[in-house]
Amino acid sequence: MIVICEECGKKYRIDSSKIKGERMRVKCKACNHVFTIEKQDPVHEQNISAQALSDKTSAQEQETTTKENESETEQKRPERKSVVVSPPRKRRLGVRGKMLILFMIVPIVLMVGAGIFYMKQLNDLSKLITKESSKIVTGMAEKIIQEKARSVAAQVQLYLLSHPTLKKDQFNNNEDFKNIAIQKVGDTGYTALYELPGVDGIWRTWAHPNPKIIGIDMSKLKKPLGKNFPGFWKVYTGVKGGKESKGYYHWQDRDGTIRAKFMVCTPVVGTRYVIAATTYMDEFTRPIKELDTKTRIVTNKVRNISFGILGGTILLIGLIVSIYGHRLTGKIKSITDLAERISVGDLEAELTIKSKDEIGDLA
Repeated sequence: MIVICEECGKKYRIDSSKIKGERMRVKCKACNHVFTIEKQDPVHEQNISAQALSDKTSAQEQETTTKENESETEQKRPERKSVVVSPPRKRRLGVRGKMLILFMIVPIVLMVGAGIFYMKQLNDLSKLITKESSKIVTGMAEKIIQEKARSVAAQVQLYLLSHPTLKKDQFNNNEDFKNIAIQKVGDTGYTALYELPGVDGIWRTWAHPNPKIIGIDMSKLKKPLGKNFPGFWKVYTGVKGGKESKGYYHWQDRDGTIRAKFMVCTPVVGTRYVIAATTYMDEFTRPIKELDTKTRIVTNKVRNISFGILGGTILLIGLIVSIYGHRLTGKIKSITDLAERISVGDLEAELTIKSKDEIGDLA
């Protein structure tokens, strides 16, 4: 069958068998005018076709004349708005991609950032507590060692005043005096008594747990102590002028282990003698180090659990977003396909969407 546009006169040959139903809406490609055509019966269509073939020459002439008059008709006809169908736009990012970014990537980044920040704060708090606790315990240990040196110095002073005939070379052999001058400090520490240098400038120890150093020149310990000697000697000789001396130095054990010691040297008032109290500081700080180790274990455990929960949450969010996004975009695509079919005149197209939301309303 032949169809003529009622606006511009453009002719089209259409197979009536492709028209579904009694009528169909079509759009003219020349002027974009939308009009309705009705399906004709086969006999009527054959008559029209025969007449069209017999008048082929006149139809061609008429078409030529129509084309020539199109410009004049267009100028005479009042201006009107035509329906223009825009070509499909190129999409850089679809709904599924936007959902992936908004509901998965962004929350994941925020959660990971918050988790890292939380774990860093927890770790910093653990270090701060350990550091401050160690500082407090160290200060208390130094105070205890200092009080011990002062206490022993006072006891030695009283004993020497009550035993004026006791000679210094007898100090380490007199059990009563030895028990006063040499006392325990901490677990392995001790106190000792030494004498200020005389005219010979020699520092000598007269009461000590190690009898081998009694009466010897203490500067000779430089060789066995090696690089640890300067720190020891600085504290040991810091009592010149009758002032109290204290400080840290390193000491090498018999097994070769080098550990930090703290020593306080307190002069015995009214005498040339000095009481030295020394011990390893790790004896006092060991519980803090054990607490630090336990804290690190707990922190690592909390971190692993937190990241495990975070990983499970990310996986769950990803699964939910993927499934829901797939279903949502599938429904939108179905509606889009239906709209495209309707736009070309397929009014019998059907769509089944059971959603009871805005998507269902649109369908």
